[in-house]
Formats: sequence, structure tokens, C-alpha cells
Amino acid sequence: MSVETFFHNTPLVEEHLSLGAKMTGFGGWNMPLQYESILAEWEHNRKTVSLFDCSHMGEFMIKGDPLKNGLDAIVMQPIADMPVHTCRYGAMLNEDGGIIDDLIVYRKGAEDWMIVVNAANIEKDARHIRAHLNAGAHFEDASFKTAKLDLQGPQSRDVLKAFAPGIEQLTYYTFGYFTITGIPCLISRTGYTGELGYEIYCPWEKSKEIWQNILKNGTVKPTGLGVRDVLRIEMCYSLYGHELDEATSPLEAGLDKFIDTQKDFIGRRSLAARDALRTTGYFISASRKSPRAGHQIFDAAGRVLGAVTSGTFSPALGLGIGIGFMAVPRPDTGAEIFFGDDKSKTAAQVVRRPFYKGGSLKA
Repeated sequence: MSVETFFHNTPLVEEHLSLGAKMTGFGGWNMPLQYESILAEWEHNRKTVSLFDCSHMGEFMIKGDPLKNGLDAIVMQPIADMPVHTCRYGAMLNEDGGIIDDLIVYRKGAEDWMIVVNAANIEKDARHIRAHLNAGAHFEDASFKTAKLDLQGPQSRDVLKAFAPGIEQLTYYTFGYFTITGIPCLISRTGYTGELGYEIYCPWEKSKEIWQNILKNGTVKPTGLGVRDVLRIEMCYSLYGHELDEATSPLEAGLDKFIDTQKDFIGRRSLAARDALRTTGYFISASRKSPRAGHQIFDAAGRVLGAVTSGTFSPALGLGIGIGFMAVPRPDTGAEIFFGDDKSKTAAQVVRRPFYKGGSLKA
């Protein structure tokens, strides 16, 4: 299959093509959608171990005291108290309290930071951070120097420790420095699938060698973004452009537990004054029929409650599952709702997150 020239390519695009991947555009990048069926890739990730190319994600390197260089005020989560070699999830907001992007901050040293952002937002995020860092702060956009490979699944630790001894010492949301076949890597343990997993950050030009060596282990299969979306919806993880955008506040998106209420940050004042007219809800279809982004959500009386932001068929439940915004107050857990349009509605039940329980994420 030919590569679309108007997309950015990761350093592994030829590897994906040679392995027969179906490619698609995502966030301005040419990415593997799937190699096998979505169901086969789902089962392999949930039961064994899968390797994802996530080199489309952005990486920013920042140096300095976060309280002095402005970094602390750019993100809504607490970071000044982070121990070295830990990561924290959160977001940065605009002045109106809307979400510019969700991100993970890595503390590499006392005054050494890495921020990982979404692929489609790299340029926007870089402009925002540069505009709000102090003039003397050091900022580098290393997105096209840094490749990212995600090894995910209950057997990921067993596979990776053969390449990077000591990896088993990493606890959830920590990272360390390792070498894989002589190549220096930063490896973290965060995950986006609900299973035990690791993120391997390595030099762009060396990622092919690491990819090929890991895939020599017959237990590991390359996996595409199609099943990654199913896996994250089963875990009720948000995706920028679906549950998150600049018109949505972190309170509406259910990210309030990541907000540091003890510090000042961009958008805080607007956030405090903003009335939440909607909230994020989660529901399970009464059948295998799956909700789709844009479907309306109705209450039992047929009134429109809101709209679906993400939906899929869940192999774990054998039913359709959905995430969406619903008017406040949203229906109680267990309440019957409907999704669809005026011509066709499907019954569903409001539930607590996540849909998928009992994974190996923190094993």
C-alpha cells in the first residue's frame, strides 16, 4: 500500500507496510490501523503482549525550576513535589478553562522535565508552552527525534526484562533509563490499555532495530490503533478530540482529581467560575449494537440528554459500550437510557467506569 505523502510518517512506516498493516491517517500521521482482525488483536493484548508504534506522540524537553520558569502554572496537576523518575497525568488549559491538551509530565531530574502530548496537538502545544514559559527557560520540541514504542499486555514484563534487565523494578507511573541491544532508552510504566505495559522512548533512527528485536520474540505481535481505541474505551480513558477539547473543562471531562487546587494555573479562575452544565457518563448497550460518536443520548421519556463521544463493541462484555456528555444532573447508575437518533434508538444502562475490570495494569 502506498504511503499518503500529506501525512507525517513514523520511523517504522516501512515496517508496518512490510508486515501487511492496513494504514490510516490519524492526527496528521500515517499510522497502522490493524494487522489482523480487531478481535484477534484485542485478545492478544488482553491475554498476552502486543507492540504498538506510538512515535506520533509529541515529546517536549524543558529545563529549570518549574516554579521559576512558569512550567508549574502551565499544567493543572501538581508537579513541583514530584520525585525524580516519576510521571503524572494531567492537562493544560486555556484562559477560559478549556482543555488545550491532556498530557503526562516526566521528572527526569531536579530541573529536567519531559512532557508527552498528543500527536495532533504538537504544534499548538509547543506554541502555548513557549508563550507561557519565562524568557530564560530552556524548551526543546524533540518530537521528531524521539520514537515511542508501547509494549502492552500481561506478559509485557516477562518479554521486556530479557532486553532491559531491571525493568521489573519499575512501579506504576515511574520510569528509568535502560539499554536495549546497546541503545539508550527511557522506559516508563503507565499504559493506555488497562493491562501491564511499558513505553519505550528511544532515538528516532534506532527505533527500527528495537522494534525488530522485540518482534523476534514469537509471543509479541504488532498491533494497530484500531484495537487501541477499543482497549481505551473499555477502560473509560479519554481521547483528545472526543472527550477532551478546548470547549470542554476538566470538570466536565471527569478529570477533577488531577487538578491541584492549592496552586494557581492558567484557566483556574475561569474554571472556578464556570457552571458545569454537562458531565461525562458511561453506559452499556442492551445488545451488541454499539453507539457511535455523534449519536444522541435520550432519557426514558425521549428527551435529549446529550451526545456520544466514543463508542465501540466490547469483546470483554460482548455488548456495545459508550462514553458521552450528559446534562447535569445525569441519570443515576443503573438508569435506562437510549442512544441513536430520532429514527432508531437502542436501550442502554448507565454504569460506573471502567467497563473492563480485573486487568493486569498494576500487577
